[in-house]
Amino acid sequence: MWKAIKWGTFSLALVLAIGLAGVVGYTVGDDGAGGGGTTTIQITGQDGFGILDEIYAILQEDFVNPESLDPELLKIGAINGILQALGDPHTVYIDPESYALGIDVISGTFEGIGAQVEQDPVTGDIVIVTPFRDSPAEAAGIRAGDIVRSVDGESTDNWSVAQAVRRIRGPEGTDVVLGIEHANGAGEEVTITRGTIVIPTVFIREIEDDAGNPVSELAYIELQQFTDQAVRDLREELERIDEEGYSGIILDLRRNPGGGLEATIQTADMFLDDGIILTEVSREGEEKVTSAKPGGPATEIPVVLLVGPGSASGSEVLACALRDNGRATLVGEQTFGKGSVNHLRELSDEGALYVTIARWECPNGEQIEAVGIQPDIEVVVTEEDIEASRDRQLFTAIDYLRESLTQVAP
Repeated sequence: MWKAIKWGTFSLALVLAIGLAGVVGYTVGDDGAGGGGTTTIQITGQDGFGILDEIYAILQEDFVNPESLDPELLKIGAINGILQALGDPHTVYIDPESYALGIDVISGTFEGIGAQVEQDPVTGDIVIVTPFRDSPAEAAGIRAGDIVRSVDGESTDNWSVAQAVRRIRGPEGTDVVLGIEHANGAGEEVTITRGTIVIPTVFIREIEDDAGNPVSELAYIELQQFTDQAVRDLREELERIDEEGYSGIILDLRRNPGGGLEATIQTADMFLDDGIILTEVSREGEEKVTSAKPGGPATEIPVVLLVGPGSASGSEVLACALRDNGRATLVGEQTFGKGSVNHLRELSDEGALYVTIARWECPNGEQIEAVGIQPDIEVVVTEEDIEASRDRQLFTAIDYLRESLTQVAP
């Protein structure tokens, strides 16, 4: 049985890209991170985006189907076009209604299928980063890496993440039909009954090796989000592991799509006494280096990280930090590839703009964005493994740690 050790607030970085509407001109309020006051961005007028007004006027006068000239739909289309032209799926507009829903999510629950989605920066596909544990999505067989080809029979071609999430989410007890393409190319339609999703953070359980024998000397932790509560829960668990004398830790990030930057840094700091955690590269090319501080509760115990397509953003930062500082071995599959620093700017219409302001780099200078992190030991999950409920990645991690401990034993 899984034991959920509390759950905390859900990261804005994960849940607020859930709607698309708004206006062509808007005011952006600063949240204090980059200076005070408000900045008005005017994109209509004589220069720059003034051509939009000109085009709209011509359409009103000449377009063959005047009934199609719905101002709100045209505004949505304009915003879609502007943001999609950036080529950055992580910069999105959040309409007021969706932003309000995001606030509800931050309180710890929301209604939907319980899966994190992202947009492939190369293909534009809507991809399942991870289904949450014990969620309707997981129960329906949704897997990390699945491509959402349709929602209720409508193709997702050219959709943004915001459009996809808005269509997939809905009231508890209602159904949504997803057209899914699995990693092996097989397609199917999956009907999912939405529920109330509670966002967990830290799970522990007893594990067994490939032969079915208990693995009592190694601690297993699954970390599903980087939140303030997750940091507190993980620290308590690591202190318990130290007190009870475990020989090694398997930290499972395969279902962790990221979270707050500060929570990610604090998590890495628990395993490091020194060394670089990450480098943030700004739009001007300036580098901000974050380094570990001494005194973490798990700076010496051997660690293996389980990673895969469901490991994104903060998970990739943590994987890089521990790998490049010689503190962990990565087992599993290539990670998702989200290395952007995102900033939420509230708007005058009570919506928000979620904008990419910088990129993360690994301590060794490796890029994360659109690339991902390759594991030290690659173990690809097969359809046979899934059907047999056989976790070869976990078994490999157990074998690796046991062999390593044997080699260093006096």
